[in-house]
Amino acid sequence: MGPKKQAISVRVGEADLANLRKLAKRLGVRDSDVIRVAIKTLLSKWAPLHDNSVRGRSLVPVFLENGNELFRHFDLDAPRLDSIINDGVHDEARVELEDIQLLSMSGIQRSYLRWRLEQVGNSHHVNGYANGQGNGQSGNSANANGSHGNSDLNANGSADGAQVEQSLRQYLYEKYVHSRAEHNYATTK
Repeated sequence: MGPKKQAISVRVGEADLANLRKLAKRLGVRDSDVIRVAIKTLLSKWAPLHDNSVRGRSLVPVFLENGNELFRHFDLDAPRLDSIINDGVHDEARVELEDIQLLSMSGIQRSYLRWRLEQVGNSHHVNGYANGQGNGQSGNSANANGSHGNSDLNANGSADGAQVEQSLRQYLYEKYVHSRAEHNYATTK
């Protein structure tokens, strides 16, 4: 006999239930099989969130890779996200509040995110990321009035959402993930 299973009750919208049933029928499996796979897939994707030992900067990749789903479905705001990421974390593993705010608005408020990313870039020497250099572009050239151009802008001055999101991802990965790996490598030599 396999591991003990427990029945749960879940409310599902009509459209979701219809799609779930179509998927199950097409695959030739039961509805409950599809639900179990969905749960296992989700638990795997969000594994660091159900491991209480993973905190601080170690959670940044989870929110960068899955943030849109988490924010949209659970209405996470910056204070709640700060609590999830930084509670019980020593100073060198903390994620700055400014970066928590950037994470919390990723994917939903791109124009404001772009503006905030530029502000963080100007004040924290990551201007290349806000201006597109972080993703291999050279957008930090001075124009005629002395301000810096931005490759994230099109001819109308609106931000390309994918570039803004990529700039945020690169900025946060460099700051919280890659810098820690480089530090760990340097200290083991």
